[in-house]
Amino acid sequence: MTGRKDPSDGPAQRTAGDGSDAGYRAALDAAPNAIVAVDDAGAIVYANPRVLTTFGHEPSDLLGRHIELLIPERVHARHRQHRARYLVEHHARPMGIGMDLWGRRRDGSEFPVEISLAPVETADGLRVFATVVDITQRKALEDQLLQGQKMESIGRLAGGIAHDFNNMLSAISGYTELLLDDIVADDVSPDDIRTSVEAIRDAAERATVLTGQLLSFARRQVATPLVVDLNAAIAQLEPMLRRLIGERVTLQMALGGRVGHVRCDPGQLDQIIVNLAVNARDAIEASGTIVIATDEATFDEAYAMEHFAVTPGTYAMLSVSDTGVGMDRETRAHVFEPFFTTKDVGRGTGLGLATIYGIVQQAGGHIWLYSEPGAGTTFKIYLPLIDQPVQTLDRPVDPGQPQFAGRALVVEDEEMVRGLTVRFLRRSGYEVVEAHDGEQALAAIDVGPAFDLVVTDVVMPGMSGTELADRIRERRPNVAVVLVSGYTAETLDIEAQLALGAGFVAKPFSRKQLGNAISVALRSSGHGGGPPPVTNADHW
Repeated sequence: MTGRKDPSDGPAQRTAGDGSDAGYRAALDAAPNAIVAVDDAGAIVYANPRVLTTFGHEPSDLLGRHIELLIPERVHARHRQHRARYLVEHHARPMGIGMDLWGRRRDGSEFPVEISLAPVETADGLRVFATVVDITQRKALEDQLLQGQKMESIGRLAGGIAHDFNNMLSAISGYTELLLDDIVADDVSPDDIRTSVEAIRDAAERATVLTGQLLSFARRQVATPLVVDLNAAIAQLEPMLRRLIGERVTLQMALGGRVGHVRCDPGQLDQIIVNLAVNARDAIEASGTIVIATDEATFDEAYAMEHFAVTPGTYAMLSVSDTGVGMDRETRAHVFEPFFTTKDVGRGTGLGLATIYGIVQQAGGHIWLYSEPGAGTTFKIYLPLIDQPVQTLDRPVDPGQPQFAGRALVVEDEEMVRGLTVRFLRRSGYEVVEAHDGEQALAAIDVGPAFDLVVTDVVMPGMSGTELADRIRERRPNVAVVLVSGYTAETLDIEAQLALGAGFVAKPFSRKQLGNAISVALRSSGHGGGPPPVTNADHW
């Protein structure tokens, strides 16, 4: 980040020229690793003999060529305009020692390298010498270790999912069995039937929450990003946070005055803040303090070169710190993995921090953890600042239980989901036509009376729901479209569809959720084929 000063920073080394001193050149030529030197424009002015075995280029062939010849396009593109200027303006201090990057051989193949930079003042100006070490073998060993760790994480993930879903499925199947018995029994009260139905509904809702957490962890959840005032969002949550944390823990707010706006899903932002605050509370054994702070932070070119996953720019920083028990090294290494938890059985699923990690990554941000045993924990989240006014989500006013009228087309390849959607729509007053794929849907669109509404799954064999929506709009520009999806990895055009006014509802959905999505689509479509929703307690 800006303003950092290494104790070792000092004036660059000086030499008489670009290797004109015979002893100096001999030392470079005899070095066991490839060494290249560049001027302030990035042109190579020296290369030792080891570049032949490392990169496949003769040293003489590299002189005068740009350093980008030895770096893959995907690596150097981000820093092309800034790297050379930064090196010159900051005297090329060795901020990249031990930096892992990628090299490109003469045949175009890429390989992992470790690069160390050293500045040298010469009679011809500043030169930056880069020592390049081929770390292919080291990376192979690291990959083997990482693969083992991944398999351990996958095993924990599978075990956690199986445990939680088996609990929910046990409730659903068990209460369904009781319900089927109760329906034909003469001595069962309505309260017993209602209890079974409510238990089934509650188990399904818990499963919905779990799948939502998994999608957030995998960065596959459909988000509704808006421009949000970070400080205002935190201030709005403060009363609820104080109730959640309780009286034994002191909550301090340190919201910076310069923090601006970020783009993220407001609901997901609330989820991050609440989850971190609750985790901080649980980490405090008796009494203690939680501090929620915000500030503005800038990642400059030097920081981005040392932390290659970071994009240079200005960020809003959100931190949650506690005076709790802290974490040891082993815990810190696994804390963002799904179903990893240090809490007692029944106090946490282990998905909270994994979910937060996925949300932050999906929003283009970064998250760091600082913790030591007995010294508390701090989570710092960085979200890119957006120079745009705050947005509010244009949600439909909840119509209660809306009733619609008109002609609807339901497109869904899963028979049970299609049948459920059809029953929902028919109970609300629609005349419904069913289609099991995109081709059948287009055939229905082309014959008979026009449709007022199309409800389509997004991920289907053959034609996707987004492609179907585009082709339907070509035929019927004013039709209202509602997209339905339970898995969003392949919904690459869903944002474009939402911008065109489509409604969206995630599986599994309730009658009210489907009704609200239809309300959005009807208002956005501009068609007059059906009346606005009206309240009717017997529908939806």
